[in-house]
Amino acid sequence: MRELLAAVSELVSIVSYDRVAALAAKIRAVQVEKTGDLRAGAMSAKAENALKGLVVAWKPSTISGETLAAMLLAAAHAFRHAESRQRVELVWTGPTTELVPARRTEQALIQVIDAAQHRLFITSYVAYDIESVARALKLAAKRGVKIEFLMELSSAQGGKVSIDPIGNLKKIVPNALFYVWKDKGAAFVNGSVHAKVAVADGAYCFITSANLTGYAMDQNMEAGVLISGDPLPEELHRHLEALAMTGVVVPADD
Repeated sequence: MRELLAAVSELVSIVSYDRVAALAAKIRAVQVEKTGDLRAGAMSAKAENALKGLVVAWKPSTISGETLAAMLLAAAHAFRHAESRQRVELVWTGPTTELVPARRTEQALIQVIDAAQHRLFITSYVAYDIESVARALKLAAKRGVKIEFLMELSSAQGGKVSIDPIGNLKKIVPNALFYVWKDKGAAFVNGSVHAKVAVADGAYCFITSANLTGYAMDQNMEAGVLISGDPLPEELHRHLEALAMTGVVVPADD
């Protein structure tokens, strides 16, 4: 039974719901020993292999065609529903090819900022020369979005960067809340704020290698993922807010 369930899962993850429905209609009308050609129209090589795997797993079982058809439809529905709840997109800055599509870093970050209606949390190591991102942040502030940043301190303030990232961002969104990691304890004494994430309303998040710099937006090789839907964006947003709530990170002016 486990092999059959795995085969069902594999097939519905590859072919469209309509194709699964057509296949289920064929399976419902046949006995396992008379499967013949079950292909529902033209199929890719990967889909054909998955279908063959389904037939191989079905033959030694006692599952009827009616039951297998119902299994396929239920699995396809569950897969599409789960897929619609969370979407993950590749984000890349730097040289690209025509073989693999990817979103640009600047584009993905601005999308998250633009999506924010109530709260926005961004973390980065440094911040400077971000004209297009600055425009998006200013618009978010005008919408009344609560904007929070967790940044590395400048070396003059006990941090590790030569510039003042918080000072740069305050010029863009002066009413934003800024957090820093000061009291690190023995376990993290040499640590720094190296996470680069942006999360909006617990619904959209961008996790990336890119700092908030002009070069990171359009020159460097940077990689990341843009995620929408449950549960990861909400978990990330709650985690960042919990760091502030519990005093792990503190307001920059404290």
